[in-house]
Amino acid sequence: MQDVLTLILAGGRGSRLEPLTRDRAKPGVPFGGHYRIIDFTLSNAINSGLRRVFVLTQYKARSLDRHIRLGWNFLSPELGEFVDLLHPQQWIGEHWYKGTADAIYQNIFACEEERPKLVLILAGDHIYKMDYAEMIQAHRATEADLTISCIPVPLTDSKQFGILSTDAAGRVKAFQEKPDTATPLDDEPDNCLGSMGIYVFNADKLYELLCEDATDPKSSHDFGKDIIPKMVAGEENVYAFRFRDRNLKTAPYWRDVGTLDAYYQANMDLVQVDPVLNLYDEKWPIRTVQPCLPPPKTVFAEDGPAGTARRGEALDSTVCHGCVISGGSVRRSVLSPNVRVNSYAVVEESIIGERVEIGRHARIRRAIIDKNVRIPPNASVGYDLEYDRQRGFRVTEGGIVVIPKAERSEVFLSPKK
Repeated sequence: MQDVLTLILAGGRGSRLEPLTRDRAKPGVPFGGHYRIIDFTLSNAINSGLRRVFVLTQYKARSLDRHIRLGWNFLSPELGEFVDLLHPQQWIGEHWYKGTADAIYQNIFACEEERPKLVLILAGDHIYKMDYAEMIQAHRATEADLTISCIPVPLTDSKQFGILSTDAAGRVKAFQEKPDTATPLDDEPDNCLGSMGIYVFNADKLYELLCEDATDPKSSHDFGKDIIPKMVAGEENVYAFRFRDRNLKTAPYWRDVGTLDAYYQANMDLVQVDPVLNLYDEKWPIRTVQPCLPPPKTVFAEDGPAGTARRGEALDSTVCHGCVISGGSVRRSVLSPNVRVNSYAVVEESIIGERVEIGRHARIRRAIIDKNVRIPPNASVGYDLEYDRQRGFRVTEGGIVVIPKAERSEVFLSPKK
């Protein structure tokens, strides 16, 4: 893998995830308690034997930069290994990144300095487990100019993907970016073949294509909209690679957590009795920043008449380091580091961000609460959605209440009268 350079596109704004992306890029959004979304792509790369990685950032990257510096600094520069950040520097032109292809074109000098034979391009905002080495091996075997990783998706979701059609050998015969309709698969009539945004290019061919695209005034400088359709139309050697899941579950797991409801459901996947996303495979670990925090703790187990018992408990939940459940009850929820749930409080089916404090007798249901928020005693969230909207909180189509992060460790929620 020494001749492969990995590029992770991590500059996405993620407007559909606001307010979680109000102050951070989408790949830097917390997930599953103590991970960030980009940790899954980075872990896949490291587990696949890829040790030369550039992360291309742009939008509100400070949080993401800090996370990568702290959690992904274990590689050896002496051996030519790195996970380096590439920020927009206007090396070419005076504009920021115009599209996915332009982002790499503007960093073409950094890529050429590494002298790779192959370039692996990844998105940093999906949740999945994949061995990229298998895709790279397939790319070499077919002598392709480009290999695209793909997965069956419902026909009704064709507008959300680049859609491929292939021949029996896997060569791509047609590619459309987010079409209204798509050709169904022969063996899966309800599905079509969607691009995962994962590409393996021959490096010289990639540089040639990027330079041609940069001078095209009609181009939007995007792989899905411009580069790939031109390659397919020009009968270049473009092949599809079917997604091979490393999640060790019955059904393949790949999630685009691009909306708040999708993000919420992907987190709730983790608290099932048998989670559909396997985080417990020691052979394919998901790495992240590991802060020095004490283990989680529950306190109080006092019986009493109905409504007066005080128990610190967490049922069917994920509880991170530094959490204290002090006489409150947590059910089917994800608690990030340093959360405190005080006496008689109830948290149900919620995602609670770092350093959130839930006051006594507070009630939280089907909510996403970002970091540093303080929920006062007796407050409620998620029980009256219209009241939550009146307080300025976002309520999703699925009825999830979202509270943005606080800058001064407090959000004032007066109890409903």
